[in-house]
Amino acid sequence: MSKGIRAIVRRSGAVVVVLAGLAAAGCGTSVEGTATAGGTSTAGETSTTTTTTTSAPLGADQGGRVDIDVEIGDCVRLGGTADAATIDEAVCGSEKSNYKVVGKAAKNAQCASDVDQVYYETKWGSERGALCLDIDWVMGGCMSLPDGDDDEPQRVDCDHPSAPGIERAIEVIEGATDVEQCSEGGYVHDEREFTVCTETVRPL
Repeated sequence: MSKGIRAIVRRSGAVVVVLAGLAAAGCGTSVEGTATAGGTSTAGETSTTTTTTTSAPLGADQGGRVDIDVEIGDCVRLGGTADAATIDEAVCGSEKSNYKVVGKAAKNAQCASDVDQVYYETKWGSERGALCLDIDWVMGGCMSLPDGDDDEPQRVDCDHPSAPGIERAIEVIEGATDVEQCSEGGYVHDEREFTVCTETVRPL
């Protein structure tokens, strides 16, 4: 059975998910932070397996500036609602982390088209910096991927009694642009050419 595309992970069209008024230096200025899905990927199933496991590739720093002080390879906790965004530093693989910074850019359109999420900030209506984000998967660990515009992935115990949409990460396969090499299904990143293979612990 196909897993389908998680709306929270992949929202083509870059609909605004969360907005926030962040304090900015200087009198009379304001900065807004916005999180939008970066691209489209696919999930599916197959009966073949593979043993190749590597880390997902990291992108480049293309400039820009956001208020949170993170580098490529660092992790964050992104959350909030359409009225109040939150983004904070988090230890990768920890309970608080839900995204890894895989690239930085001056504008969100410069992020790879297949990133899981994009967080960008604007000042006086103009973009000034963006973080390109992928889900912070931990091999063997689980994430709850709710199907809602204001919900972000959350790290959970695989045997969580009530969390919706629980997926367990099995492996990351570089060079794979479909799920044919995954035993059950996964999430394809076709521009950067890697696939995160997962298995469904609890469907939505």
